[in-house]
Amino acid sequence: MPKLPLDEWIETIVGWMEDHLKFLFDMISGAIEGIVNAFTWVFMLPHPFLFIVILGILAFLVGRWSLALFSVIGFLLIYDLGYWSQTMDSLSLVITAALISVVVGIPIGIWCAYSKGAARIITPLLDFMQTMPAFVYLIPAVTFFSIGVVPGVIASVIFAIPPTIRLTMLGIQQVSGELTEAADAFGSTSGQKLFKVQLPLAMPTLMAGVNQTIMLSLSMVVIASMIGAQGIGAEVYRAVTQLQIGKGFEAGLVIVILAIVLDRFTQQLFKKSDRKRGR
Repeated sequence: MPKLPLDEWIETIVGWMEDHLKFLFDMISGAIEGIVNAFTWVFMLPHPFLFIVILGILAFLVGRWSLALFSVIGFLLIYDLGYWSQTMDSLSLVITAALISVVVGIPIGIWCAYSKGAARIITPLLDFMQTMPAFVYLIPAVTFFSIGVVPGVIASVIFAIPPTIRLTMLGIQQVSGELTEAADAFGSTSGQKLFKVQLPLAMPTLMAGVNQTIMLSLSMVVIASMIGAQGIGAEVYRAVTQLQIGKGFEAGLVIVILAIVLDRFTQQLFKKSDRKRGR
């Protein structure tokens, strides 16, 4: 029985896109690289000790003493281990990927919540994006954007955007029908109903999706070190290839600290916004 030439079809499509859409990929590459470089410049501008002090103050303002203390001790350990610049590079990549995912994902989630046809088409695509092995995304990313930070960000966005879309859609769909009917009865427009009723009520669910997107972005940024993405993931990859157990543990510990700080920061921000809305 002849084999379905799926691999040849995919390669033909990718080749056509590479030949005819190069200008688009160059524009996207320039924009993403500019955003990453801007974040890196901002994070590297203050002295590490000043950055840690600012981080501790922000952690105290959004959370509590425990979060501030952990953030300060954790980043002091990162500085002491000598991974400061790599951590700032990884943080820039994570924030860039998460920002793009949120900016693109929330409107798509709203669209899916309003349109059953869009949901039927996009939901299987999200299943595909979430179940495809993460390493597979590196191949087309390198094909279209060469190696470096840009394909790392692109692969991270593809891998991390589904939770934002899914939970935005779910949050809006869970808003009580009586409330939307009341908004319609008072003459609200579609925009007023969305921004003043549905999105505020869906915010806890939506923010849970944003939190998951940030965590997935960090995990994919580490994997993207295989295609030249800068950051702490490159140190992990180097330690694995050279069997440096101690270096690998140090770099892994840095990733754990960064992940916990990002996770607790976002959770505390969401809880604080919920308390304000409650009052």
